[in-house]
Amino acid sequence: MSGLLAGIRVLDLGTMIAGPVAATLLADFGAEVIKVEQPQGGDTIRSNGPIVDGQSLWWNVEGRNKRSITLDLRVPEGQALLRRLVEKADVLVENFRPGTLDRWGLGYPALQAINPRLVMLSVSGYGQTGPNAQRAAYDRIALAFAGFLHITGEPDGPPLRPGTAVADYLGALMGAFSIMLALYHRDARDGQGQYIDLALFEAVFRFSDVLITAYDKLGVVRQRRGNLHFAAAPGNHFRTQDGRYLVLTVSNDGVFRRLCEAMERPELLADPRFTSHALRWQHIDDINAVVGNWIGGQPVPDICARLDRHGLAYSLVYSAADIAVDPHYAARETIATVATRLLGDLKMPAPQPRMSATPAAPLRPAPDLGQDTDAVLRELLGMERGDIDRLKEAGVV
Repeated sequence: MSGLLAGIRVLDLGTMIAGPVAATLLADFGAEVIKVEQPQGGDTIRSNGPIVDGQSLWWNVEGRNKRSITLDLRVPEGQALLRRLVEKADVLVENFRPGTLDRWGLGYPALQAINPRLVMLSVSGYGQTGPNAQRAAYDRIALAFAGFLHITGEPDGPPLRPGTAVADYLGALMGAFSIMLALYHRDARDGQGQYIDLALFEAVFRFSDVLITAYDKLGVVRQRRGNLHFAAAPGNHFRTQDGRYLVLTVSNDGVFRRLCEAMERPELLADPRFTSHALRWQHIDDINAVVGNWIGGQPVPDICARLDRHGLAYSLVYSAADIAVDPHYAARETIATVATRLLGDLKMPAPQPRMSATPAAPLRPAPDLGQDTDAVLRELLGMERGDIDRLKEAGVV
């Protein structure tokens, strides 16, 4: 393994997104991630669409840079093998229902007794404690419980989910961050590992800005406002002349002045409705109508050139097709290409963030189910071919 985290070994027991992607983020920077999957079927994401030639594209993105072994953790022999692997690991990631690993004798107290340096991340919908701990939860459930869905959508419509698994990916990001905190504490301080209890709803709630603070101090219950936001006046997703949408937000009076210059509408600066951001927010529909008419009334290249010339923040709303041909994505190599055995070259998001001295490790394709079982059991546990064959015949691996 190469990269910043080379030498860190992670056992990834998770399924789907939040837990496994936390491990993927570490793998992108060189951690050795050993994905532990059930012998029959493996991680659920392997069968989730879109499917090409029997292969999940989603799995190929989020399973990259990992090794795959199969291990039935429901049987004593599989549990015993995991304990032996824990002796050789720095991190274990799991997102079973709270209490599942404890019932198998694989809870953190038991594993810490084997390896005191082990950092263990448990991801669940509601956390390991509290009245909701045993309730099932997925991405959209966490978004609902965290208050995110209540403020997402049009004022006269139902709550709307975002287009990707925001809670799962925020959970993955928070999970990788927490693992690095724990590893730093272990290696720079007292040498001891620790247990991390990460709830998906709390990962979302942490990024809810002043939602609860405004309620606490002002009694304000934020409602759905569609594309309007109190910090952007004017601000909206404005329809362009060619039927696309352009996002423009103006957050202070100086920026509004530059926008008026770009629109060649200096008289707006003296309009009593628009002389401050607070007043513009009070008349948001009026100012958005003015800006919307300007954006919709001219060719898109002309609009973009004017906005660029005056240093305004904006973007056309991009589709995947737009992203694929955009020169900025190409210049920054934000889209990586990974050569796979069954699907050929696959384009996917490149590792982030960009590190000047310790860049991400070279990308490797997602593994076939169990393709590294033999190698891992030989390398880490010193097992002989006959022992491995016996485990396969018994369905343990």
